[in-house]
Amino acid sequence: MSHALTALSVTLPLVSGWSVHSLWMRRRMEAARRDPLTGLWTRDPFEERARKSLSRKCQRAVLVLDLNRFKEINDTLGHAAGDAVIRETGQRLGRWAEEHVGVAGRLGGDEFAAVIPGYGIDKLRVDLFSLTGRLDQPVSFDGRAIVVHTSIGAAYYGKGTGDLSTLLRRADEQMYRAKQRGGGWRIAHRLTVPAMSTVNGRRDGRRGTRGEAM
Repeated sequence: MSHALTALSVTLPLVSGWSVHSLWMRRRMEAARRDPLTGLWTRDPFEERARKSLSRKCQRAVLVLDLNRFKEINDTLGHAAGDAVIRETGQRLGRWAEEHVGVAGRLGGDEFAAVIPGYGIDKLRVDLFSLTGRLDQPVSFDGRAIVVHTSIGAAYYGKGTGDLSTLLRRADEQMYRAKQRGGGWRIAHRLTVPAMSTVNGRRDGRRGTRGEAM
C-alpha cells in the first residue's frame, strides 16, 4: 500500500505538470494564429473557420472590408496613429462578428473579412448599416479624434453559390466598387455575371445614407 501511495505521489505532479504544459502550448499555438495588433484570426486560421461555417450548408454572408484613405493617416499622423486605427477597427469588427455568431479575421494591412449567418438580404442590409455605423466612429489617439471611413463588400451564400475563394473575390469586388463611390457597403446578391444584383449603402456626405439597387 505504501509503495502504491509513493508511486501515486510521484505520478500526480508529473501528470499535473504535463497538463499545465499542454495548456500552455495550446495557448501559445492559438496566440501565434492571432493577429498581435487586433487579436483577430490571421488569414489562414480565419479561412479554416470560414470554410467550416460555410460547410454547414446554411445561408451565410461573406464580408470583405477596407479602410478608406488609410495611407493618408499613416503619412500625416504617423504609423502609431495608423496602428491605433487598425487596432480599434479590428476590435470593433471582432465584437460585431461575435454578437452575430460569426467569425472575423485580418487578411493583412487594412483589409479585414468576416462570415456571419444570413437570414435574408433585408436582414443583411440592416446588419451592414449597423456595422458601418460602428466602424465609422472616430478613433481617439494622442488627444485627437481620427476620422475613419470604411468600404464593405458582401457576398450572399446559399446552397450551391460557390466556395469561400469565390465568395471572398465577389465580396472584394463589391468592396472596391463601394470604395470608388466614397465608402459604405455593397452586396452581391447573385454570383452570375453580368446579371449581378447589388445594393449600395454609401453615405451621401453627412446628409444620411442612400440605398441604390442595381
